Amino acid sequence: MWVVADLDDDYIWKMEDVLEVYERPYDPQQPVVCLDEKPITLHADVRPGSPAAPGREARQDNEYTRCGTANVFCAVEPKAGRHFTFATPDRSGFEFAQVAVTLALAYPDAKTIHLVMDNLNIHRRKSLVDVFGAKMADEVWDRFTVHYTPTHGSWLNQAEIEIGLFSRQCLGKRRLATLKILKAESRAWNRRMNRNRVKIAWKFDRKAARKKFGYNCQTFKRSETYVALRIALRGEKAQDLDLKFSERHGRLVRFVPPAGALRDCLRRAGRAR
Repeated sequence: MWVVADLDDDYIWKMEDVLEVYERPYDPQQPVVCLDEKPITLHADVRPGSPAAPGREARQDNEYTRCGTANVFCAVEPKAGRHFTFATPDRSGFEFAQVAVTLALAYPDAKTIHLVMDNLNIHRRKSLVDVFGAKMADEVWDRFTVHYTPTHGSWLNQAEIEIGLFSRQCLGKRRLATLKILKAESRAWNRRMNRNRVKIAWKFDRKAARKKFGYNCQTFKRSETYVALRIALRGEKAQDLDLKFSERHGRLVRFVPPAGALRDCLRRAGRAR
């Protein structure tokens, strides 16, 4: 069970941003994809188990050998029932960069891909720059509109549900000894999920959040400056900028874009509005 952190303006803004994306009707031109990862411990049997037989269930010895660790990236497009499962040696920026490229290539006709992730340090453009260089990193990262869940708000990421399905249906209580076996089992599970087009019916929306946590949209309405900047920066790596606003004072508290960009952003915002 998740423990929800104390609600502040930043938490509520990010939560409502993610929930607003979930509430949108399905649009193949703007798919919503949720991504998360799960660490895996590899185990091997010390003694082989005995298979099931008539009148007797399968048996497995309780002794095992640890064979290291691995990682699985799970991505899902909930409303389309499209699934992506990547077993990797570790949870590094290098592996995340490979996953990001694969997701970008999976939607060649999309205007943008709304990517919901948590705030893990590898979930940044820098991971792609380190692997592919700045030019290709920009081409790939610009395919995404990134929506970060709040700190301690990973429960808002539907990829957590995908990981739960993967853990129960693919991993179960079996012991997988090598990364090769894990990859094979992950691919088989992924094919089955895509063949059956298993969708996620997310029910928690902004109205439910306001009722559950006891706030209202007027109290925590984003400032006009925030809205104007988001409009101006749409499609221009807004997710790479460090934006933080204080609605209480109705002014910009912190904005750390490239030098001179604030003036240009505000000018474009004035035109957009």
